[in-house]
Amino acid sequence: MAVLELPKSFDEFVDARKNSFLHVKEYVENGGHLVGFLCSYTPLEIIDAAGAAAVGLCGTSNEPISDAEKVLPKNLCPLIKGTFGFAYTEKCPYTYFSDFIVGETTCDGKKKMFELLNDIKETYVLQLPQGQGRPYAADMWYEEVKIFKKYVEDKLGVTITDEKLREAVHVRNELRKTQLELYALQGMVPPAMKASEVMAALAQGIFNFGPKEQMKSFRAKIDAAKEAYERGERPVPETAKRILLTGCPSTGVIQKVGMTIERNGGVIVCLDDCGGERTNKMMIDENADDILRAISDRYLGIHCSVMTRNDGRMENTREMIKKYQADGVIEVVLQACHTFNVESELMKNMCKEEGIPYMKLETDYAPSDSGQLETRIAAFIEML
Repeated sequence: MAVLELPKSFDEFVDARKNSFLHVKEYVENGGHLVGFLCSYTPLEIIDAAGAAAVGLCGTSNEPISDAEKVLPKNLCPLIKGTFGFAYTEKCPYTYFSDFIVGETTCDGKKKMFELLNDIKETYVLQLPQGQGRPYAADMWYEEVKIFKKYVEDKLGVTITDEKLREAVHVRNELRKTQLELYALQGMVPPAMKASEVMAALAQGIFNFGPKEQMKSFRAKIDAAKEAYERGERPVPETAKRILLTGCPSTGVIQKVGMTIERNGGVIVCLDDCGGERTNKMMIDENADDILRAISDRYLGIHCSVMTRNDGRMENTREMIKKYQADGVIEVVLQACHTFNVESELMKNMCKEEGIPYMKLETDYAPSDSGQLETRIAAFIEML
């Protein structure tokens, strides 16, 4: 068994972080492979079929940003700076012990950051089309997915067969169905679980080694919430205003936005970001003749503001407003995320068409604007 070195600053870590490092270190020393990923466009079934664990990397915290800014510009998206900062400071066990990292050309800031990240940890960058509407886009992405599959095979010394891909597709589909059950708890009147708890469960779930472990974690949360609800427990009052939260990935703003909504008489009933229902309701045909093509088609269909055009996101949010009986829409835009910031005008116009109140919050992971956010969120919910 290979013995791996811990970061030089390991002794300075708090016990929780030390334990995470030791847990991941043991997993890798016992023959496990870790592949870090950063985006919903990463075709995870290929990593699964290779026998590796795909883990979402730590990038949604303000902690390493000051260190990242020694290298990166200050006026850059906090998600980009957080991701780089955790690698740069060697404070994330998943980044530190991963075999390699999978990036993607979703935005200019990310794709240039990956060039620097590659100097710290080998980073493979998926080349996404600029849009989904051109006839050649699906073929281009299919070829890109083929190249990625070959890279994973060579890197990990394995052969990824169609049978392994079909099994991986089946397991990922089951995980997505389980996540949809978790989201459905928010659709109840009143919801069976606080949104901050759902957001935390989703954030913690991506750090489990493999989809089956994630499924087990989510299932425990779902069953406990349903049992409590059947006993008459109501964690959310019926008077809480029902909020659909859309925009950039929300994991880094659970406290600043999610808990602030709850403190001020609201409840998030729909997480409409790229890690939410909008993406996870997209299944893959397990019986497709060309299973790799089915995988690539599914991922290319994801609605993200980096795509031109991105009308599917607006139509999906329109549908979710009705499905979850939302009273208002709050859009979170991370600072310097230009694609979501520009697209927020389309989201505002769609909400106006639906006659539903809308508010945009532009923020980052730092606590400095927490008071301002509290005031704005409280006023918005009071207005509802």
